[in-house]
Amino acid sequence: MPLSTERKKEYFGKMKQLLSSYSKAFIVEVDNVGSKQLQDTRSELRGRAEVLMGKNTMMRKCIREFGTENPDSPAKKLEETCRGNVGFVFTNGDLAEIRTVLESNTRPAPARVGAIAPVKVVVPKGPTGCDPGQTAFFQTLQIATKITRGQIEMVNDTNLIEPGEKVTASQAALLQKLNIEPFTYGLILRKVYDNGSLFDAKVLDITEDVLAAKFTNALNVLASISLALGIPTKASVPHSIANAYKAILAITIQLENYSFDKADTVKAYLADPSKFAGPATGGGGGGGAGSGGAGGGEAAAEAVKEEEKEEEEMDLGGGMDMFGGGEEGGGGGGGDY
Repeated sequence: MPLSTERKKEYFGKMKQLLSSYSKAFIVEVDNVGSKQLQDTRSELRGRAEVLMGKNTMMRKCIREFGTENPDSPAKKLEETCRGNVGFVFTNGDLAEIRTVLESNTRPAPARVGAIAPVKVVVPKGPTGCDPGQTAFFQTLQIATKITRGQIEMVNDTNLIEPGEKVTASQAALLQKLNIEPFTYGLILRKVYDNGSLFDAKVLDITEDVLAAKFTNALNVLASISLALGIPTKASVPHSIANAYKAILAITIQLENYSFDKADTVKAYLADPSKFAGPATGGGGGGGAGSGGAGGGEAAAEAVKEEEKEEEEMDLGGGMDMFGGGEEGGGGGGGDY
């Protein structure tokens, strides 16, 4: 039944008021969503969002009129989204919160004849509760069965319906016999409108953690390329400085007449590691503790020697050399310097 002139005027006024009051909106698809389910969604969103449904022609006309009355408003972009069985959820709150409410409000539903299957339907094997007289029904659907304890039992799991297929009468009847409700229906998010921008709802899956991880990965790649090419960038300079420090330190600890503050600590440690060993713990068995402390000091000294050996063997050629030396010039120890 078409709306009266008064009701249309009231609807237009409400939608224009929502367009002017809210800067964010979800465009949702409401196929197979019942009025009770929609009412429950409205109740959960009360105070945080407004749900508006209507005929596409009315919504498009209202948005067009609103755009004419407010030329600077970006809301006119919503006109192109009025395609199919859709509605709007207007909000000024956090989109992620509203999205959680919309996606959580789903209901199981039976497979109706002619409906398009949104997901794959697999009927598990096992007893069906059907009497042996209905064997022919299962044979029509090419389902292997056997009779067990006076009832039909399915031998294997059966792929009954593929996504995108129309549900046939036989498939719907089988699911009804087995009391299976394979589908769940709710408001499906199609588009997001945010302060004049219109984008796919999948963009909301990108969280701050995802962005930070992507940025860090890109920064690491940039630093690696810069170091390999020998071209300094903001991303590679910290690594170049660290590599240069290691190179200078490796050379300085071999010199007797030259040192600097940072190298003095390393030299002192290499000269007598026991000075940096912590106090021995434990009460009795002084001899054992002493030998344990000595063993710990020797282990620490070996670890430092191994570290210094690795630093001396480090490849400082190519793009990693801050001092212009290349691999082809490194014949003797420290020749690049």
